[in-house]
Amino acid sequence: MPLSEEEQRLLEQMEEALAAEDPKFASALQGAATRAHCKRMAVVGTVGFIGGMALLLWGVMIPLTVVSVAGFLVMLTCSWLAVTNFRRLMTHDLPDNVTPLKGSGARRTAAPSGFMHRMEDRWRRRRDGH
Repeated sequence: MPLSEEEQRLLEQMEEALAAEDPKFASALQGAATRAHCKRMAVVGTVGFIGGMALLLWGVMIPLTVVSVAGFLVMLTCSWLAVTNFRRLMTHDLPDNVTPLKGSGARRTAAPSGFMHRMEDRWRRRRDGH
C-alpha cells in the first residue's frame, strides 16, 4: 500500500533531520545500498552473459543465425553490465563506510602494499630513534 502525500513528506523530513543530525550514519545507509546494487547488477550481468553464451551455442547447433546474433548481443550487453559494476565496486570513491575489494585490477593509486608499508614504517622508526 503506497504512502499518502503527507506520510511521504513526513518521511522525507525525518530523513533530512537524520542526515543533518548524524551524517555518518546516513552515508553508511546510502553506501550500503549503493554497494548492494552494484553487486546485484554485477551478478545479473554475469548470469546474463552465461545465458547469452548458451543462446549463442544453441543458435549454432540449430542453423539459425538470428538466434546466434541475439545470443552474441546478450553476451556483449551483459559483459558490459558486469564489468561496469565490478569496476564500481573496486573504485575508491565509494562512501566512507564502504571498502573496496582487495586485489582488484581496477585503477589503483601508488599506495605501497601492506608489507612494503610496514617495512617503510619500521625503517622510519629506526632512523628516528624510536
